[in-house]
Amino acid sequence: MTKNNVKIGLEVHVQLKTETKLFCGCPTNAAEPNTAVCPTCLGHPGSKPVLNTRALEFATKLALALGCTITPHVTFSRKTYFYPDLAKNYQITQHETPLGTNGQLVLTEARATADAAHKTALPEERLVRITRVHMEEDPGSLIHEQNNCLIDYNRSGIPLCEIVTEPDMRSPAEAEEFMEKLASILSYLGIFDLNTCVVKADVNVSIAEKNYQRVEIKNITGFKEIYRALLFEIERQKQEEVRKETRGWSAERGVTYHMRLKESEEDYGYITEPDLPSFTISETWVKSVQATLPELAENRAKRWSTEWNVDSGDAKIIAQNLDVATLFDDIAKHGCDPILSARWIRREVLRILNDKKIGLTQTEFDSHHLAELFKLLSTKKITDRIGQNIIALLAEKKFSPAAYVDEQNLGVVADESALKKACEEAIANNAKAVDDYKKGNEKTLMFLVGQVMKATGGKAAPNVVKELLASLLK
Repeated sequence: MTKNNVKIGLEVHVQLKTETKLFCGCPTNAAEPNTAVCPTCLGHPGSKPVLNTRALEFATKLALALGCTITPHVTFSRKTYFYPDLAKNYQITQHETPLGTNGQLVLTEARATADAAHKTALPEERLVRITRVHMEEDPGSLIHEQNNCLIDYNRSGIPLCEIVTEPDMRSPAEAEEFMEKLASILSYLGIFDLNTCVVKADVNVSIAEKNYQRVEIKNITGFKEIYRALLFEIERQKQEEVRKETRGWSAERGVTYHMRLKESEEDYGYITEPDLPSFTISETWVKSVQATLPELAENRAKRWSTEWNVDSGDAKIIAQNLDVATLFDDIAKHGCDPILSARWIRREVLRILNDKKIGLTQTEFDSHHLAELFKLLSTKKITDRIGQNIIALLAEKKFSPAAYVDEQNLGVVADESALKKACEEAIANNAKAVDDYKKGNEKTLMFLVGQVMKATGGKAAPNVVKELLASLLK
């Protein structure tokens, strides 16, 4: 299947990090079920919704960060919704006039899918069009237990921001990258809390073999799950009859399943929300919100590459994580070589975070001590191997790398007379490698260098060892 034979669009629902709900004063962080409720979010007769201005500000920030045009008039609609998770039988949302329109997000990382059937390298850059960004309230939570269905209305009325894309993505990997970049933007804007807020996505997918008959997969949680669901659904559509339907995703079984035939927009019977007026958004207010936007990951990475000559790949990966990006900027203020610092942050700091599946704030890393370590490395006072050992320790506790190197006598050993014995022992103990080297296999020289490094506890200067070994082997 070629990259043009799949069309994928996303409808991403992001919970905004507000203290109260979208149309009432109930808290958004209640622990006990059905304790954060009131007549408004339960839809009691006579109750009136009042728009949460903080939610409007947060949604406007996201729309601007995605390059959207902000509507001058905010209006809301009622979406007919006969389901027990919304007690009033309709959802307040934006239908005719969304908050933001005509945005975009650029995918830039070349990668290939893991499935052999879709093993196609992505282009270096693809533009995903953002059709609309709008606000709406979340339904309540349904908890299915055997033959019973419990309802928790604490979530009913939680402010959501929905991002709707055009079907511009061509592979599960592109959809995954879109979600990762969106998560980075949310982190930079400070409008989403990874620990308490929820992101879910509805996925629309179609393939050329079935005349691009669109199928929707509802309420997928997690970036990896979106990727898995799309891989399965594309293969299912190739093998089975495809109809216009809504399907669910079972993460446990790794399959999509039929839920219902796909509704049309007309089925929801939208009407203008009579209890909420149309709000006018002034250009001055939009500009004031625009002024609060931070330097986002893409711009930050470009600045590092332009001003400091940092490798563009290193810059993009570091910039995606706000905490790590801030750490890198702070390290640069200590006068460290930014190219070396970026390389070590990407290869070692991020490796530690990924291996342990933790965030930067769950470590003891700080810019002062990392800068001290990177200066030792840039001036070649310690070897890379010693640097790797120290950076692993810095993740666990704060200490001075320079003082530690002195105390443990970990400085680079570059004196040939001190290294000669270790080189001679490596030659004597590895006859086959020596023989292979003499037969023209120069790669075995690096094996011997590794043996000397091991014997010296990683303190030997690799370039000196290499020259010394080559001289002795002559």
